Amino acid sequence: MAEPLTLYKLMILSMLEHSEAPLTNTLLSDFFLGKEYTTYFTLQEALHELDEAQFIQQEASHSNIQYSITPAGQESLHFFENKINSEIQADIKQYIADNQLPIAASASAVADYYITPEKKYAVHCQIREKGIPQLDLTLTVRNKEQAEVICANWKKQTDDIYMLLIDHLLQ
Repeated sequence: MAEPLTLYKLMILSMLEHSEAPLTNTLLSDFFLGKEYTTYFTLQEALHELDEAQFIQQEASHSNIQYSITPAGQESLHFFENKINSEIQADIKQYIADNQLPIAASASAVADYYITPEKKYAVHCQIREKGIPQLDLTLTVRNKEQAEVICANWKKQTDDIYMLLIDHLLQ
């Protein structure tokens, strides 16, 4: 059996490979802490080391980080995959299967904000399908509170907003 930190890294890579979309830090934490595999801090250490080694890539927003596996991570996983026992592999596959809808939703609706050179807040909203932007929208608002509300509502109302835009643009 692999050393604990090495095993956690392989488990993360396996989860990312089995998922059809990037996984958030929240989902990874839910799995590792919920199954009591390790602590939050050890998980973060494993993620940091995987990122440093360029086995994963991360995309950060103001509310969470999403991770995906790189080709180097896939190669490493395939080489050492036998170090993950069958029970853990079954747990990973079951967790991904049970959470596929939240995973897809978190990957398909992405929103973040930043401060513009004019000292206003720009809110960048996207709808992605398999990582490819289907809608890319940037709105400028007056303050951080408005930006945060738009980010939160974007994720809740993406389908409605998209359909409203399409309906109006096709009239």
